[in-house]
Amino acid sequence: MNAPHTPIRPIQALPDQLISQIAAGEVVDRPCAVVKELLENALDAGATAITVRLEEGGVKRIAITDNGRGIPPEQLPLALARHATSKIASLSDLENVGTLGFRGEALASIASVAQVTITSRTADAPHASEIFGSHDGKVTPSSGTLGTTVDVRDLYFNTPARRKFLKSEQTEFGHCAEVVRRIALSRPDVSFSLTHNGKTVDHWNTSEIDKRSAYILGNEFANARLPLDESAGPLRLHGFIGLPTASKARADAQYFYVNGRFVRDKLLTHAVRAAYQDVLHGDRYPSYVLGLELDPALVDVNVHPSKVEVRFRDSRAVHQFVFHAVSRTLAQTSGSAPAPQPASTGTLPWLREQRQSSFGAQFSPALGVAQTMTDYGALFSGDATPRQTPEVTAPAAAVIRESYDSPPEEFPMGFALAQLHGIYILAQNANGLVLVDMHAAHERILYEQLKNALDADAMQVQPLLIPVTFHADPVEVGTVEENMEALQALGFDISALSPTTLAVRAIPALLKNADAQTLARDVVRDVREFGGSRVLVERRNEMLGTLACHTAVRANRTLTIPEMNALLRQMEATERADQCNHGRPTWVQLALSDLDKLFLRGQ
Repeated sequence: MNAPHTPIRPIQALPDQLISQIAAGEVVDRPCAVVKELLENALDAGATAITVRLEEGGVKRIAITDNGRGIPPEQLPLALARHATSKIASLSDLENVGTLGFRGEALASIASVAQVTITSRTADAPHASEIFGSHDGKVTPSSGTLGTTVDVRDLYFNTPARRKFLKSEQTEFGHCAEVVRRIALSRPDVSFSLTHNGKTVDHWNTSEIDKRSAYILGNEFANARLPLDESAGPLRLHGFIGLPTASKARADAQYFYVNGRFVRDKLLTHAVRAAYQDVLHGDRYPSYVLGLELDPALVDVNVHPSKVEVRFRDSRAVHQFVFHAVSRTLAQTSGSAPAPQPASTGTLPWLREQRQSSFGAQFSPALGVAQTMTDYGALFSGDATPRQTPEVTAPAAAVIRESYDSPPEEFPMGFALAQLHGIYILAQNANGLVLVDMHAAHERILYEQLKNALDADAMQVQPLLIPVTFHADPVEVGTVEENMEALQALGFDISALSPTTLAVRAIPALLKNADAQTLARDVVRDVREFGGSRVLVERRNEMLGTLACHTAVRANRTLTIPEMNALLRQMEATERADQCNHGRPTWVQLALSDLDKLFLRGQ
C-alpha cells in the first residue's frame, strides 16, 4: 500500500505557540503530569504546606497553593516564558541538579494548552501579584498570603483532539491522586491536602516517614515492614521494605526515590527484586518505600521528559549496593526482624556464637538441623511415624533447666511447650506466645544450608550403601551422561546402568533422610529442562527449594521437646528464617497484651 502523499514545504521556523504545544505533548500528556510539575515547583520553592484542588479529574481545574518563597512581580512574566528558570544557569548546574524541576518548560507548556493564572507574594512584597497566561504577560495587583497559587483551567481547551484521548473523570483523578501520594511519601516534613470536586479526599499533616508511609500504604505494610538505613561511600539507602507477607499481586506499592525524586528505574527495580528472590517466588511483588541519596554529579536526571528515569554514572556499583543492602535487611534471623537496628550490623555471626555457648548446640550441616543434645541421638531422622518422647536423662534435664534460667532475650524464639496437631510448635518467649510452622521453618533452614554449601563448593555427599535404581527413558539417561559435572556439584552421583536404568549412588548429606529416587528424578528433570549450567546459575534457587521441601520435616510428625527446641535454636541462627522459600511466614508472635485482650483481662 502506498503511503499518503505529503506536500513538500520549505524549511521554516515554527511559531512559539506551536513549539510550546509540541513540548506540552511530552511534558503534559494528562492532568496528573500538570499536578506533578506544579508540586515539584512548590517543593523547590521551600513550601511546607501544599493544597491541591481538582475538578472533574483535573481536566476542568487544577489549583495548587503553597506557602513557599513566592515569585517577585517583575519575574512573573518570565515564569510563563519557555526555557526560563531560576534553578540552573550553566552546564555545571545541569550536571549537578539538586532541585526537582530545572528545565523551565513546565509552566510554558501548560499555559499553551490551558488557561493559567499565577498569584504570588514574596515576604517583602506589600501585596500579592497576579498574571494571566493569555493576557500578554500583564501583571496586576491581587490579594493573597505568602506563597504561590497556580490555577490551571480547561486543560486542552485549544487542542480538542488531545482531550479525546483522556479517560474517565475517576480514572484521571486516580492518576492525579497517585502523583500526590508519591510526592507526599518523599516529603513527610510537608503537609499535603487533596480535594476533588469540593470534597477533601486526603490530608497529611507533617510527620515522620514511618507514619506517612503507614498512612499511605496501609496497615498491612505498616505491620510487616523492616527499617533500612545503609551507607557505602557516596551512597545511602534508607526507608522501609515490606516482609514477603506484605507482597501484592501488582507492583503498585513500590516507591523508589533518587535524591527525593520518584523514579521508575529498571536497574533499581531489578536490584530490589533480585534481593527478594530467596523469600518471594511466583507472581508476587514486594512492597517498599526507599530513598537513594548520592552526589547529584553521579546521576543524570535529564534523560526523560517527565524525569521518571535516571542514568547512573556507575550503574553496576549502584545495583550491587541496593541489592546487598536489601538482602542484608531481609536476612535478619528469626526473632530479630522487628528490631530497629541497622541491617549493616548483621546478626548471624554473634547470634550463632551466643546460641552455641548458651544452649550447648553444635551446628552440624550434615544433620540438616542442630544436634542440640547428644542424649537424644540424631534429630529429625526423617521418618514419618510418631515416636514416644525419650526419657529425659539427668544431664539433658540439667541443660534444659539451665537454658530456661538464661536471660529470655538471648532466645528470641523462646522454648517449646507443645506440638499442635502435628503441624505447629507452641513456644513461650519473653514477649508471649510463639507459633511455628515446623515444616516451613525446617524447609528454610535446609534451603539456606544447601545454598551456603553450594556457594562454598563444599557440598557434602552421603554415599548410599545400596544404590537406588529406577527406570528412565533414553532422554533422561542422556541428560545424566551429558551433565555429570553439574550433578556432582549438586552432591549427586547418578550413573546409567543400562539404556533404560539409572542408579543413584550418593546424594547430598543434608538430604540424606529424603527419598533418593524422588530427589534424583527431580534434579534430572530440572537439568533436562534447563540444562546443567542454567540449573547451577539461573534456576539454582528454585531447584534447591524443591530439594529442601522434600526433606523438611512433614506434618503429623511427632517431635520431642528437645527436637522442637533444636529447631527454634536453628531458626535463630538461620538467615531469612522468618519466611519459607515461598514467602509465607514461618512463625507468628502473640504478645501478652494480645492474649489479655482475648480474655478481657484488665477491662
